Amino acid sequence: MKVLVSSSKEEMGRQAAAEGAEIIRKTIANQENATIIVATGASQFEMLSALIEEPDIDWSKVTGFHLDEYTGMSITHPASFRKYLKERFVDKISIGVFNYVDGEGLDGKGDVAAECERLDQLISEQTVDVAFVGIGENGHLAFNDPPADFETEKPYLIVDLDEACRKQQLGEGWFPTFEDVPSQAVSMSIRQIMKSKHIVCTVPDERKAKAVQSTVEGPVTNRVPASILQEHGAMTLYLDEPAASLLKS
Repeated sequence: MKVLVSSSKEEMGRQAAAEGAEIIRKTIANQENATIIVATGASQFEMLSALIEEPDIDWSKVTGFHLDEYTGMSITHPASFRKYLKERFVDKISIGVFNYVDGEGLDGKGDVAAECERLDQLISEQTVDVAFVGIGENGHLAFNDPPADFETEKPYLIVDLDEACRKQQLGEGWFPTFEDVPSQAVSMSIRQIMKSKHIVCTVPDERKAKAVQSTVEGPVTNRVPASILQEHGAMTLYLDEPAASLLKS
């Protein structure tokens, strides 16, 4: 795990986007296409803004996968991660294919398990070249809250969201009340994320400092799901100074 600390969120986002963009360019040059995973949430604002401005990426040769989404949530809801990615990323580039997670179930028909199966089949046919991810206040990776399942090989899971995760979503302003925050989501699994050739993890803000410390300096444990990133051979953690404030070095 490589850890880089920036003086501001904006610089953090630019550096993370630059690394990811270079991986995409080189991959396309070598094999004519690239596959990426894209996360959402407040931690990704600066990175995504910088990524869409990166030059010389032939986005038409890129396939994207969505990391997670609340179950039962319409794409028109302000907190929808499909809405977030469509508006902040997909609509701003000419990406070849982007595979959203439909939290309303297959074709909006409510069959979330079938939607997971659809995504499982699609991603099993791909090798992910770079995953853009973040870390939650509770140490979650995607929506794999503690204690996360480190063993399942299934690419997409229906997961329960713990209280800390739901409070984070409320605190970030996505929902008016705690009761409005969904209790379940579809999430890419830990093992599927770890199969990515490269991982670019972007984590700003002091409220994430404890999770960052546990991720970087603590043991690898499913009680801190992001700690598994210590075991990835090509992973960079981008932090701003507040998020890095509890690290020993």
